[in-house]
Amino acid sequence: MVRTFKGIKPSTLNPHFCNDCELVSEDHPGGAEADVALLFADIRGSTSLAETMEPAAYSALISRYFSEASDVLIHAGALIDNLAGDGVNAIFAKGFAGHDYAQKAVKAGRRLLEITGHGPGEEPWVPVGVGVHWGRAFVGAVGEEGRLISISALGDSVNVAARLSSAAAAGEVVVSEAACREAGLECDDYPSKELTLKGRVEPVTAHVITV
Repeated sequence: MVRTFKGIKPSTLNPHFCNDCELVSEDHPGGAEADVALLFADIRGSTSLAETMEPAAYSALISRYFSEASDVLIHAGALIDNLAGDGVNAIFAKGFAGHDYAQKAVKAGRRLLEITGHGPGEEPWVPVGVGVHWGRAFVGAVGEEGRLISISALGDSVNVAARLSSAAAAGEVVVSEAACREAGLECDDYPSKELTLKGRVEPVTAHVITV
């Protein structure tokens, strides 16, 4: 069947791209393995934060965080996988973000800290920690034809990125050794630590980047 331009509009994953992949996935769920950089960012202490705020004020804070974080990720060429609770996660792939996609993921992590006020001498308006990892993942449509379909990334690399984010303190981007090298950074310029991640046997070497 030849697809026409009818129904083509900005992607829900990044409005700088079209939604053709999403339309195709509705009829043909599936995907492929690919090397990607993965970014997870979470608000630190969100439960305690919510306890000290009125619900409407907390909702406004989360909405501002999601809006500003989305802008950073969209302009970096990322596919926003999920915005939920107090976190955001995104996929940086060569076909969308370009050949320097891993470097863009690390830069986006630092930019998220900057826009939330974690720079020197600043008081953050929301405490955020970020994790970035590079590796192989399954990227594609998850679901069953005719039912709810979502485009996402799955696999050990995704789990590692999520755990790195959990290990990041407010104002930190915790970058795996793999992501650091793929991004072309001088890894030794940043403090390193060996992390034992929850639910994972093999430890991960990571580097801590701040702004």
